[in-house]
Amino acid sequence: MKAIQKILLLGCCVTVLSCARDPKTTPAPTYNVTPIISQTATPVATPSAPTDTALPESGDTSDPTFEGTTGVTEKKRGELPPRTLRTVRAAKHENFDRVVFEFAESGLPGYRIEYVDKPVRNCGAGEVVSVGGNGFLLIQILPANAHTEAGKATIADRERVLNLPVMRELKLICDFEADVQWVVGASQANRYRVLELSNPARLVVDIKH
Repeated sequence: MKAIQKILLLGCCVTVLSCARDPKTTPAPTYNVTPIISQTATPVATPSAPTDTALPESGDTSDPTFEGTTGVTEKKRGELPPRTLRTVRAAKHENFDRVVFEFAESGLPGYRIEYVDKPVRNCGAGEVVSVGGNGFLLIQILPANAHTEAGKATIADRERVLNLPVMRELKLICDFEADVQWVVGASQANRYRVLELSNPARLVVDIKH
């Protein structure tokens, strides 16, 4: 009797083992899987490239299109004390390149503006000054100074290479005895115009594109 019970017990163990190995009777294991969601990176906005196009000067109501001249433009104001040049800036506008001379005091000094031939020379020893371009617009401002009474320059960058459609270079060639001279090296001797603006006092020179 005990032998029969052992045989039956052995048969049950074999049946259990065979069931464990049978894929038809054993359910497939399940796993909790978190799907990976593909995300597109949000593009980072890049700042726009700086532009050299300037806003109009305050008080400037002039027409952006003008005839201009290639001759001499002159206005004398010798009765005024010397004005102090404190800022010089140049930029591209819609139809022209512009250079602005701004003064510390009210009231503009006199000026003489004209195209000159090469070589361009400074007003001191008369040495030849290298200026880029094919047209050279000399802007003489007097009585004026580009330095303080202590002799400190009021304009730090006195030689500027310009990346403008017409203006190629701007260089101070004289600051002596109330005589200030700048030369604009232009790609060509294009027509120009002169404007006078106030509050603050500014002398504006535009060269057509």
